[in-house]
Amino acid sequence: MSLDPSSTQQQQQRTLVSPTEAMKGALKDLNLNIVEMTDENATLDGGDVLFTGREFFVGLSKRTNQRGAEILADAFKDYAVSTVPMLEALHLKSFCSMGGPGLIIIGSSEPAQKALKIMQQMSDHRYDKLTVPDDLAANCIYMNLPNKGHVLLHCTAEEFPESTKVFEKLKDYTLIPVSNMEKVKLDGALTCCSVLINKKGNN
Repeated sequence: MSLDPSSTQQQQQRTLVSPTEAMKGALKDLNLNIVEMTDENATLDGGDVLFTGREFFVGLSKRTNQRGAEILADAFKDYAVSTVPMLEALHLKSFCSMGGPGLIIIGSSEPAQKALKIMQQMSDHRYDKLTVPDDLAANCIYMNLPNKGHVLLHCTAEEFPESTKVFEKLKDYTLIPVSNMEKVKLDGALTCCSVLINKKGNN
């Protein structure tokens, strides 16, 4: 049995889908609204967007600009959107993330603490904070799961032993260490590899 190389190549081209198209397809399957940013002057990186459940904070960095933040605000008109200048860190979530309802996990470096102060000044809400010694360790993934309650994915003790001790202070949490050793080589963090959707699929 022989295969026609040209037909095989055409089949491969039909099955290859870009990550963007794959994500759009998944969101459409969940019947979620999709807003596409078509302004060529706008940049917006997910690593610069912190949603607290009450409002958005957007880091203005090398990969996110004011126009990108404005488009985000237009898409989510029911939420306040505040910008935070990123002078030293790669992204806003390079040193912070949400650790639960009303809880911001923040690094202890001077840039992280300055950014936290800016967020506190711009917000009408009051947040609790959990300060960890290592900025990168502050990038965590929080989930409230049925039958599990509060779940926090965080970097391992092998990577950040002192920060791991701080996480252990979170009572009534299920703590799940996840290694970030390979992703950090490409400036990746835990939240870079996750898309959390609070909606059940059709299946």
